[in-house]
Amino acid sequence: MKRRYKKILILTAVNLFFVSLCIIILIPILYALSVSLNEENSLLSTDFSFIPRHFTFMNYKAVFVEEPILVWFKNSSILAVITLFVSLGAGIPAAYIFSRKRFPGRKLILQLLVLLYAFPSLLSMIALYKLLSPMGLINTKLGLIIVYTGTMAVFALWNMKGYFDTIPREIEEAAMIDGTSSVQLVLRVVLPLAKPTIVVTAMMVLIFVWNEYIFAINFMMGSDTYTLAAGLYSLQATEMSGSWPVFSAAAIVVSIPILVIFFALQRYMTAGLTTGGVKG
Repeated sequence: MKRRYKKILILTAVNLFFVSLCIIILIPILYALSVSLNEENSLLSTDFSFIPRHFTFMNYKAVFVEEPILVWFKNSSILAVITLFVSLGAGIPAAYIFSRKRFPGRKLILQLLVLLYAFPSLLSMIALYKLLSPMGLINTKLGLIIVYTGTMAVFALWNMKGYFDTIPREIEEAAMIDGTSSVQLVLRVVLPLAKPTIVVTAMMVLIFVWNEYIFAINFMMGSDTYTLAAGLYSLQATEMSGSWPVFSAAAIVVSIPILVIFFALQRYMTAGLTTGGVKG
């Protein structure tokens, strides 16, 4: 009985710890929600209240009426969808080949890809600008797509390769004995088994493109070419002239599409993130 009570006590303490941690993590989001529903732009004043004294939805109306958020949403959606398809289109075959085939230079290539991915984006910004500028790709969606896919294709390769490594080769051998061709083997056997990691990788690509603003704010000029992240930055570029309630409302609105997608795909997240351990 003592062991049982001890186990229950430990489990209760662990649950309380994680519930408290979730509440702490949610505080900035609840804070932004509170500011977005406040009629007064009093964030920087001493009389700011966490619970809005003057409740209003006008800040959300201002986001859609006074700011070109729908244009930013369209730009981000185009970049996200194209980057997603190109990254997965290149990453899935590459991950499968690096997982199943053994060829000279394989490990060296994988190590070089990890090394390239390890460098911060800021270090490559000047070089990328000088490469894209002569080709007229600055201030264009194609330029950002090249930058994003170059980054996320490597991520997709490594993230999915680890999962492909966990799929038993015996399953593929059995399918080939039954007369399955190489293309059918990948499409009907391997890809369905790898669905969790493909979904998780796609989610990570979407989050990256949706939230990325360093390249977007430097490579895109003009509010009509901004992405959502760059647009949000422009709303509060100057603290004294900007409206914190409108900025907070825009931040909440921008987060909703990703949250909806995340909860819709949540059942795949655990398997996709835990099973695909990286292997050499």
